[in-house]
Amino acid sequence: MYDKENIKSTTPSSPAPTQPEENENKDGGLVNKIRELGQTNVIDMEQSNIHCITIVGQVEGHMQLPPQNKTTKYEHIIPQLVAAEQNEKVEGLLIVLNTVGGDVEAGLAISEMIASMSKPTVTLVLGGGHSIGVPIAVAADYSFIAETATMTIHPIRLTGLVIGVPQTFEYLDKMQERVIRFVSQHSNVKEETFKELMFAKGNLTRDIGTNVIGPEAVSHGLINEVGGIGSALSKLNELIRHHNEQGGQLQ
Repeated sequence: MYDKENIKSTTPSSPAPTQPEENENKDGGLVNKIRELGQTNVIDMEQSNIHCITIVGQVEGHMQLPPQNKTTKYEHIIPQLVAAEQNEKVEGLLIVLNTVGGDVEAGLAISEMIASMSKPTVTLVLGGGHSIGVPIAVAADYSFIAETATMTIHPIRLTGLVIGVPQTFEYLDKMQERVIRFVSQHSNVKEETFKELMFAKGNLTRDIGTNVIGPEAVSHGLINEVGGIGSALSKLNELIRHHNEQGGQLQ
């Protein structure tokens, strides 16, 4: 018979981390934060009821852009929108834009996703919301633009090999109508006014289109209000309170 009390356990156990290892882990975490975010301390957004998504640089679609380009990939944005819609802790969505535009279909896909969300949404244009950034900017329940931010409105363009046949121009025209229809339906701008801005001559050097600055975008009806991050968050919290009072139903 063996004495159970005298038998020592032979189960291997992991040694407790030593002080140097703990310091290495902390130092590695700091290095990662500096490398990824440029700072050592970041506010914990997990405790917030508002989710923020940034759309910067060029909206990347079906073709991958060169690595030196600052891009926003639509396959990264769409899962975030789905997660925000499903997450019960998230009560509102803030979309911050500083984009030069990009792929038309990818931009429209993001716009439709934002417009179809059941939770309150607010967009804020900082710096610029050009080209296909315009439909994204107007897709939310309420939109803001910084006083110095700009929005460039111009016709649809194609890059690369273009076959000069009537079918190509018909395809371009239909795609352009999709953009015009979406913007006019989700903002206060009239379709005729938006077309005038899109095909205006003399505003852009050797090109057609219009560049509107913050207050001008509001006066045309594209954007709801001139404001910054404080105004955007205040309006989003107001929409969240109204949404909750209505039992989770958007008006």
